[in-house]
Amino acid sequence: MALALQIFILALLILLNGAFALAELALVSARRAMLSLMEREGVPGAAHARKLADDPQSFLPASQLGITLIAILTGAFGGDQLAARLEEPLSRLSYIAPYAAPVAVVSTVIVITFLTLVFGELVPKQLALRHPERVATIMAGPLNLLARVAAPAVWLLGKATSLVLRVFGEAPENNRAVSEEELKAILVEGAETGVLEMEERDIIERVLRLADKPVRAIMTPRTEIVWIDRTAPREDIVARLRTSPYSRFVVCDGAIDNVAGVVQAKEILDRVLDGKEFSLAEALRQPLALPDSVTALEALERLKGETLGIALILDEYGSFEGMVTAADVLEAIVGDADDSGPSAHAPEPAADSVYELDGLTPVDETKARLHLPTLPNEGSYHTLGGLILALLLRPARTGDAIVFGGWKFEVLSMDGRRIERVRVTREAGE
Repeated sequence: MALALQIFILALLILLNGAFALAELALVSARRAMLSLMEREGVPGAAHARKLADDPQSFLPASQLGITLIAILTGAFGGDQLAARLEEPLSRLSYIAPYAAPVAVVSTVIVITFLTLVFGELVPKQLALRHPERVATIMAGPLNLLARVAAPAVWLLGKATSLVLRVFGEAPENNRAVSEEELKAILVEGAETGVLEMEERDIIERVLRLADKPVRAIMTPRTEIVWIDRTAPREDIVARLRTSPYSRFVVCDGAIDNVAGVVQAKEILDRVLDGKEFSLAEALRQPLALPDSVTALEALERLKGETLGIALILDEYGSFEGMVTAADVLEAIVGDADDSGPSAHAPEPAADSVYELDGLTPVDETKARLHLPTLPNEGSYHTLGGLILALLLRPARTGDAIVFGGWKFEVLSMDGRRIERVRVTREAGE
């Protein structure tokens, strides 16, 4: 065989090896979501690429079969024939002649290995890592065709692989879904690389926490509710409606425990403007009632069909615990939705590594912001005040301080028996 033809065949084999390496790594690295999007957009080859990426066992045996055959052919053409051709001129050199055969073999192996690594492995794999979806859509068709042609061999290799995996106690299939922790890691990476703004990352992370956040963590507790006593004089009720910024009010019979319903200020105002008699009874509406065991996400789903847009939260004994609105869920996602002033629960940076927080700040937000370890009795309370009580193991008093997770929590003020404001300071050396 002519030397030029041998070199051509060797170069072709190296490039084919690169094509297999390119296709294999691209399909393994390609993001399923991007391939699905490209398929919906009608990108040629995207459908084949997505199917292969969803089932690696359908193409990996074919790819490895091709790479193995190429390696055998490369050895046959390169190792033997080219080494023999190189040995002849080397044998004419008197100082190399005694070692012409081994020098020719070693030189041939070094050159072929270098070319195979560069053009058959490194360059193709770098391209696959930089443009996985684009390369996958281009290479999916040829690789799928090869898998069909070599179907018997692919089937045999697949069964053998599954058998070996079972011997080692591994399941033959491993179509693992993306976990929440992996998704959060992707969000962190996206924020660090500038693909996502920090605010966007925070919002997405809050949405992910909604399914785990109990509704008690976002509701307005009964102690904070502005309510109307329907047994009060008409003048007192009108004054409460006029001076309060709220549009909906819980109506009770004498005490907050005896909830009668909810009224909308607009409905009462409309009646007054129409010259009708002032009547709480006719404006009274029965809102949705939810147990305090539901999550914030479940509460949002239930609130979607509610005209009043408000739900009363009851404990397991039927006692009134608080109320929640769609605005509360929105605030849990994007922060304070009221642009009239700063949120009462928003952290106020007093200095570097020092915050002043409301005692009603959701404990999961505090944990995430301060990177706290596992909390004591986690899940049995839902606010920063509850965390401090769990740490103190007694009722709190103004001036109480305790250290946890590298932070010092100091009670600044109390509202009765409720912790109102807390100063959080990073401990020195942390």
